[in-house]
Amino acid sequence: MKHILAELDTRRTQALLGGGEKRIAAQHAKGKLTARERLELLLDAGSFEEFDAFVEHRAVDFGMDRTHIAGDGVVTGWGTVNGRKVFVFAKDFTVFGGSLSETHANKINKIQDMALKNRAPIIGLFDAGGARIQEGVAALGGYGEVFRRNVLASGVIPQISLIMGPCAGGDVYSPAMTDFIFMVKDTSYMFVTGPDVTKTVTNETVTAEELGGASVHAVRSSVADGAYENDVEALLQMRRLIDFLPANNCEGPPEIPSFDDIERLEPSLDTLVPDNPNKPYDMKELVTKLADEGDFFEIQSTFARNIITGFARIAGRTIGIVANQPMVLAGVLDSDASRKGARFVRFCNAFEIPIVTLVDVPGFLPGTAQEYGGLIKHGAKLLFAYSQATVPLVTVITRKAYGGAYDVMASKHVGADVNYAWPTAQIAVMGAKGAVEIIFRQDMDDPEKIAKHVKGYEDRFLSPFVAAERGYIDEVVQPSQTRKRVARALAMLRNKHVEAPRKKHDNIPL
Repeated sequence: MKHILAELDTRRTQALLGGGEKRIAAQHAKGKLTARERLELLLDAGSFEEFDAFVEHRAVDFGMDRTHIAGDGVVTGWGTVNGRKVFVFAKDFTVFGGSLSETHANKINKIQDMALKNRAPIIGLFDAGGARIQEGVAALGGYGEVFRRNVLASGVIPQISLIMGPCAGGDVYSPAMTDFIFMVKDTSYMFVTGPDVTKTVTNETVTAEELGGASVHAVRSSVADGAYENDVEALLQMRRLIDFLPANNCEGPPEIPSFDDIERLEPSLDTLVPDNPNKPYDMKELVTKLADEGDFFEIQSTFARNIITGFARIAGRTIGIVANQPMVLAGVLDSDASRKGARFVRFCNAFEIPIVTLVDVPGFLPGTAQEYGGLIKHGAKLLFAYSQATVPLVTVITRKAYGGAYDVMASKHVGADVNYAWPTAQIAVMGAKGAVEIIFRQDMDDPEKIAKHVKGYEDRFLSPFVAAERGYIDEVVQPSQTRKRVARALAMLRNKHVEAPRKKHDNIPL
């Protein structure tokens, strides 16, 4: 028996080394951790249970039959994050550059199947060079099997992708179908075709960072939901994110004991909105003062900054926050903000996470760039997402709610359950000046008359009480009491149930 156990120890030691000490040192020299080091940081200490550590590829072409490394470039298994079960896979760049082979894909497929059967989140750590060219169509088939499982799991269990190195070719499409993608600055990048192919085809000369780095995908393309300084920060933030997310679509938002009084008043909110309606203020101040202990996990913080999305807790229970940001473009909705908001709303709805919407929106951004870019359809995505949502929806209008944007931002008319307004709320088709210039065009040459008309319009329409008179606003609340009122509304809506018409699926305006 001793020689059998000795062989097990030898094989396990070799498997733990991946591509060997030299390649591990090269990985560290790039400022990156190895696959197993990353899993140790991500998961609770001693909780990781590895599967398929001894799997090897079966390829024989191009000399592959002479090189076999246990694990075949990916570490798979399960563990816990703060005591909650998660399934994981981490591509190992020290083994064949983390490239995907048939057996490599089978290992990921096994973990995907187990995560779906056990209704637990799955986290993928990507650091790989794409498909293993030596295996040809077998590698491509492996990608297809991974992609299909991404789709089957979508809306059933949370899927998170963390890009911690190269992610190219077919490798990018699995993360693209997951719920969240995060990147590491300077050491990770994503692109379908790399700089060399790009130069050959389009004659563009770009670096990997310029083509698909975190600075591109977290700021411009919206492919990534966030970017972190290094591996350690990224993994610790993933632990924090998991705490906000339910295990699956049936379990409901997790609850964490909170020492923050739900009746807490915030007197500073009474002066948050400036007297001048054109002066901006930071909506994040309201978000953090609403949240338990000011804890807010923002999603896509550097993309479409005119809208804020992310997770917080009220009374210890996870909620989704969607809020206009007056500090950026006055909080208008444009194509990017609409897409960002719509995707977040749909995630929350899929996983039964209540949504709190904070509104200060002067309308949709005008101009040819927006119209040519499909603003109509992009804006409709956010409208569609809110209209489709069956989770508890609580809306607070802090200042402007103009035009169609009023309807889109979780108004009573598209299905919101409880709609509050601050006394500073202005709900109208448009601002007073623009409205008067249209209605009283004949008086444009008389400043005194125009000023009088503007004052009359403001008194008649730019007030929350007009909407309250019709029941479109359930209550005009004092800003300092917002947390208390929202918490009570969410408690009342906890058992909300909506029966939707039977259909195969909707046809959101993609």
